[in-house]
Amino acid sequence: MGILNLTPDSFSDGGKFNSEKSALEHAETLLKDGAEFIDIGPQSTRPNAEFLSSKEEIARIGNIISQIKKEFPEALISLDTFYAETVKFGFNEGIDMINDISGGQFDNTMFEVAGETKLPYILMHVNPSYETMHDKVKFEDITLEVNRYFSKKSTELLEKGVKDIILDPGFGFGKTVEDQMKMINETEYLGFGRFPLLIGISRKSFIYKPLGKTPLDINEETQKLHRTVLEQGAKILRVHDVAETAVTIKQFCEKNKKY
Repeated sequence: MGILNLTPDSFSDGGKFNSEKSALEHAETLLKDGAEFIDIGPQSTRPNAEFLSSKEEIARIGNIISQIKKEFPEALISLDTFYAETVKFGFNEGIDMINDISGGQFDNTMFEVAGETKLPYILMHVNPSYETMHDKVKFEDITLEVNRYFSKKSTELLEKGVKDIILDPGFGFGKTVEDQMKMINETEYLGFGRFPLLIGISRKSFIYKPLGKTPLDINEETQKLHRTVLEQGAKILRVHDVAETAVTIKQFCEKNKKY
């Protein structure tokens, strides 16, 4: 899954792709590099980012979804939003998947709308409000906590008619470095093997800060961690660096004779 940020303030590529022309060019690059999904994000969720309403998100997206679908009909598009109204707009524009960082906690109509659209839904573990999503919490057992959350929320989604659920443990959101490394090492125990697991660790601070590096200078370390989670059953990697990750996935598949 290649990341296409339409934001002026994302932490590592803010402002690069927030015009229709640059967004289309980047989408083409992501696909050529090997992306199977393009994850479109109209709002940055980094700490201290500008907060947008659904109306502002929709205005920022504009025609980009429909244009990508027109230019690259093979592209699968997920929409990174925690607003049900933005999902409705995206659904009419042709999105294939909902990527909601809030687990339905920031908009209490999200699960209902997800059920109405019948789209696959990415369920991410996060603290219960927008204001607290980056507050560091030291969990007694992060794997157990995340699994409790997945169990509760996936049951709610199924009851609302969502059939296809993807689980995201929420790297970079309110977790200590130690807990995030524990999740990396215990990936095989996340989600009970019931639903596909998405891992999004690309350019995350729990990797680069302890090393004294920048978000753009940790590709080698990130690919090593990608190999670790793939070996434990991760099915989707959400990344900025698609070409490098495609090589990692190919090597993993060849090693395991799955390519």
